[in-house]
Amino acid sequence: MPSERAMKTGSACPPPPGPGKLRLYSMRFCPYAERTRLFLAAKGIEYETVNIHLKEKPEWLFEKTPIGKVPVLEKDGKIVYESLVCNEYLDGIYPDKCITPRDPLEKARQSMVLALWDAKVVGFYYKLITAKEDERPALTKQFVDGLQFIEKALTQPFFSGDKAGALDYNLWPWFERFCMLKHVGFELSVDKFPKLTAWMERMMQLPEVKACYFPPEVHGQFGKSWMSGTPDFDIGLEE
Repeated sequence: MPSERAMKTGSACPPPPGPGKLRLYSMRFCPYAERTRLFLAAKGIEYETVNIHLKEKPEWLFEKTPIGKVPVLEKDGKIVYESLVCNEYLDGIYPDKCITPRDPLEKARQSMVLALWDAKVVGFYYKLITAKEDERPALTKQFVDGLQFIEKALTQPFFSGDKAGALDYNLWPWFERFCMLKHVGFELSVDKFPKLTAWMERMMQLPEVKACYFPPEVHGQFGKSWMSGTPDFDIGLEE
């Protein structure tokens, strides 16, 4: 088994995966990479992982992706990067148990909810993590107001209908990380967000979510290391 430890600047590029083998370039605590790990788990796809140190990126990463971010998929000499692109690609090359909506209107609806998420929520999440105390009230209000759009978009047990689908997996990683906002006084409360809190409970029961999940204390450890400027991408791994 290859090491899960993150590969750094100066490390040798691992040999390409064998014929027909799928490789994911990832980082254990990256929410964007978790999107793709959730797809892989839900579809039951076998793959190997190469984790990347995103503070000290190996030079060869930029040969795989010019933007130097994860996730990246590699198979049979073909490279695909960006989480949403990776996930649609997985449904294309492994069409069994397709997760991406086939109906054009439903696919558009899910894309619009993701656009709301990007415009109204996720930016404020990252600002809140590092906000100064006097900045927190205004940012929290913007964050909560944005989440109300997502609450209203949830009209069934899951965002994708009666069972979890693409939109659920593409949103989930940040909900798993909301525990990192406790230090600014934010918690996803049942009274303000009854549908989202119930959805989170349903998501937590899914095998694919359990397979990718890190508990709050681990996210908290990583968050502290990240905010200190020396992120520990190998938390919990043996030497």
